[in-house]
Amino acid sequence: MPAQSTATVLSSSDAVAHLASYQCLDGLSVKDLMDSRIHGGLTYNDFLMLPGKIDFPASDVITDTKITRNVVLRTPFMSSPMDTVTETDMAISLALLGGIGVIHHNQSPESQAAMVRAVKRHENGFIADPVVFSPNHTVADVLDIKARLGFCGIPITETGHLGAKLVGIVTSRDVQFESPQTLLSEVMTKSLVTAPQGVTLAEANQILRSSKKGKLPIVDDQGRLTSLLARSDLLKNQNYPLASKDPNSKQLYAAAAVGTRPSDKERLKLLVEAGLDIVVLDSSQGNSIFQIDMIQWIKQTFPKLEVIAGNVVTREQAASLIAAGADALRVGMGSGSICITQEVMAVGRPQATAVFAVAEFASKFGVPVIADGGISNIGHIVKALSLGASAVMMGGLLAGTTEAPGEYFYHDGKRVKSYRGMGSLEAMEQGRPGASGQVNGKPGSTKHTPHLSSKPHENAATSRYFSESSAVKVAQGVSGDVQDKGSVEAFVPYLHVGVQHSLQDIGVRSVSELQAGVKEGRVRFEVRTPSAQVEGGVHGLHSYTKRLYA
Repeated sequence: MPAQSTATVLSSSDAVAHLASYQCLDGLSVKDLMDSRIHGGLTYNDFLMLPGKIDFPASDVITDTKITRNVVLRTPFMSSPMDTVTETDMAISLALLGGIGVIHHNQSPESQAAMVRAVKRHENGFIADPVVFSPNHTVADVLDIKARLGFCGIPITETGHLGAKLVGIVTSRDVQFESPQTLLSEVMTKSLVTAPQGVTLAEANQILRSSKKGKLPIVDDQGRLTSLLARSDLLKNQNYPLASKDPNSKQLYAAAAVGTRPSDKERLKLLVEAGLDIVVLDSSQGNSIFQIDMIQWIKQTFPKLEVIAGNVVTREQAASLIAAGADALRVGMGSGSICITQEVMAVGRPQATAVFAVAEFASKFGVPVIADGGISNIGHIVKALSLGASAVMMGGLLAGTTEAPGEYFYHDGKRVKSYRGMGSLEAMEQGRPGASGQVNGKPGSTKHTPHLSSKPHENAATSRYFSESSAVKVAQGVSGDVQDKGSVEAFVPYLHVGVQHSLQDIGVRSVSELQAGVKEGRVRFEVRTPSAQVEGGVHGLHSYTKRLYA
């Protein structure tokens, strides 16, 4: 018989108090985890967070986060400025759902500015610069506005300008079945419900509700139009409570990318005129004299414009851009699913290590960081946030959604959309007069080529990788396709609720509490061996169906 143990069995009532006898909490602190001399560079798959204590519902978790010094979003989601990810539809939808989409610049400046303008006009409080026509405009002018901007409720003033006397309004019903040449004076509605200048937004909303009209013109004491309120915006406020809006104008936040060439200064002027709130300086290696000069020029020329600089993966890179005046930093080099920079250039850094190193440094100066690349699931989002990122920038995770540019097609029996890296040869050829549209060396194939209506323009991909003057273009990305994910209207809420449940498991009620817990050593981590990663995924089944949400 085995000898009986003589160890004293402790009272179960002392279990919690006995934890104090251990020198440290279970697991690793973030500094121990991220010690490169021991563990090397880590990706998101190389570690896990340990669970905490749940004493609140997941719905109580707050995901508000600062993405720049002065801009707060309700969710930590951003879409990448890639020509197969973010144009008008993605930017609007993501902003309505609490994130923000960064409109790509691999198109003409005029086309990009039109997209920014569409985002800014999509949802407003008081519309301070509404489209205004005169009685001498025609139905064709109204139809043109509807086609370009998506609405046709337009106030009519004597001169066709804001500040002139209001004489009528035109709606979609007024122009139905009318000849395009018909003057608006013949079809406009002249019996108007208005509100006086100085009315509060709440009072104006109540008038709009009770009047059952689509638009509410705001006029001064002489009947001159000063602004406009739209019923559709009331519905959006109700349907999209997390919408990313400027607290002053109540318009959706608009973000767009530009390069660092002299011509990008002219591009940026157009974007600012269209209402741009945030500019992303798009470069694979942000620590350059070109970007530093661009940041300084923007801060002098447009001091209220928020500047996200990058990309960076080291403290030294970050320091240069912070000193130049950056309001946020974009972190990542070669970690995206379509990026081959690390393979081809032998330069970059594993993404988890990069995010931690840059965020730890930038936080000392109040500069948020955005984890750009390597995000494949909800777990990766939460890991990035735990390492100090204020938000994640997603490309492949949002490519393939209904709102991403391009048309669906079938590949090997699956419904897919094109997705390509901005360092791919296909992206580098975009906008060239006479570009062949070859994909993967196959003449005439357009399978992986997104539909872009922009006229020939300077190429954003070559400038991003500093290869405009190179006779031979060296690819740092690939082209491919991704499976249909449905609409972001369903997919982004799934990501948001998933983040809430993850933070609940960790035992924290907000992103800020998560990061404070990591910094103070209360939120703990564990390294995952290759076999642990296998264990943590689906295994041991003959076949299975993986449904992410319902």
